[in-house]
Amino acid sequence: MDLKHGHGASLKRRKQRRSVKIDGSISMNQRYCEVWDEDGTSDTSTLLDKNSLIQPEVVTLQKESLWATSIQMFIPFLLAGFGMVAASLLLDKVQHWTVYQEVSEVYILVPALLGLKGNLEMTLASRLSTHANLGHLDTRQQMISLVVGNLALILCQAIVVGFLASLAAVIFGWVPSGVINVNHALLLCASSIVTAFGASFILGLVMVGVILFSRYFNINPDNVATPIAASLGDLTTLACLSWLASFFYNTIDSHPWFTTVIIILGLILVPVWAWIASRNEYTCTVLFSGWSPVIAAMIISSIGGLILDFTVSQYKGVAVFQLVINGVGGNLVAVQASRISTELHSRAKPGQLPNHMQVCISPCSAFCDSSETSHAGTARMLTLMVIPGHLIFSYTISYLQAGHTSFTLIFMIVYLIAALLQVLLLLYIAQVMTLSMWKHHIDPDNSAIPYLTALGDLLGTLLLGIAFQFLFLIGDRDSDVGD
Repeated sequence: MDLKHGHGASLKRRKQRRSVKIDGSISMNQRYCEVWDEDGTSDTSTLLDKNSLIQPEVVTLQKESLWATSIQMFIPFLLAGFGMVAASLLLDKVQHWTVYQEVSEVYILVPALLGLKGNLEMTLASRLSTHANLGHLDTRQQMISLVVGNLALILCQAIVVGFLASLAAVIFGWVPSGVINVNHALLLCASSIVTAFGASFILGLVMVGVILFSRYFNINPDNVATPIAASLGDLTTLACLSWLASFFYNTIDSHPWFTTVIIILGLILVPVWAWIASRNEYTCTVLFSGWSPVIAAMIISSIGGLILDFTVSQYKGVAVFQLVINGVGGNLVAVQASRISTELHSRAKPGQLPNHMQVCISPCSAFCDSSETSHAGTARMLTLMVIPGHLIFSYTISYLQAGHTSFTLIFMIVYLIAALLQVLLLLYIAQVMTLSMWKHHIDPDNSAIPYLTALGDLLGTLLLGIAFQFLFLIGDRDSDVGD
């Protein structure tokens, strides 16, 4: 009898005093826990999956109020919009610089670097936001590991992407003329590599600071990080590219070897950053699997560039709105994709969808589903930001007397319809694409945003061209619109 009671008391103490030990060396979706008794011995029969034991305590996401979420989204959205307006004004100014007039291929680098750099920084923001919400930035050791690994990853990707973008610019410049200027080619390559590397390093540090700041003040980084990345990305990249191209142009005659040395040093650094990223548990997979989305996004953006080249030649007013409409759509859809990805990481394993989520949904369900765990509420909030946001940005452009378009009532109605249609299509595609990637064991934090922002560029440019064509057909043919 006493033995029975004593054995029962021992079991009771073990149940009360068990502690959970987490093996931090295993990746996010493969982490296991082992239950330890008070005497230091492990209970090997209790080796459980992360989601069955620690998920409620470690990775349960905090419920956000509608008001708090709206404020967290709208303020960075406005900052991102003004950043795009500033980039448009900067482009209007630097186009008169000597390097832009003498080396016209620099224009080809502008959309390529802006689009690709935006993808790198926004995927970085999405990855770190997911880690922050899952509690992986709460300890100093994990935080340092995540920051170093992700910075090394984007620096490696940036140099390679910059080099490929410069090759594309050289090829596109060679096709119409049939002649390649070697000095100009070296200038383009050096400018692109250094711009991509420098902007990635600066923006990467800013993203880390924004996410740590958000985590400290209990703000969901999914709501603020990607728009801030986009707002600073265009302006920073365009400024770096213009200044470096001008600097290399001024030294190309006196020091022709300088650009060659810069290119060689940049390419030598690629295996260094790749080695650092490959040794990190959080980035080693992305290092080998994260290239196809970036390259595919470059191809999609290039198609949008061909449409832009045609529409600008027909309608002068398209240029100043192209950066704004593309940027707004890309920023909003990146927020939605980042939030959905974070929920998937917290609720399920790759290849498995939570019970309330399915890939094939109707457009109505994407915006009108009343389920508490649905992202339809966020989609509606993001859609409501489109019209007031574009009105603010358009008024700013008009107030600064930029662009070549008269802001008539009919123009604003047609323009806002095009912008609203773009965002509606992107938000629906984001829901389907993100869930489909997760179901096929692809991490949407690394792959969804490049595709979505590239589609945003393509749809925005296409719909903007259609809008200006429609205005022309209905008789709005003043000199500003394109007659």
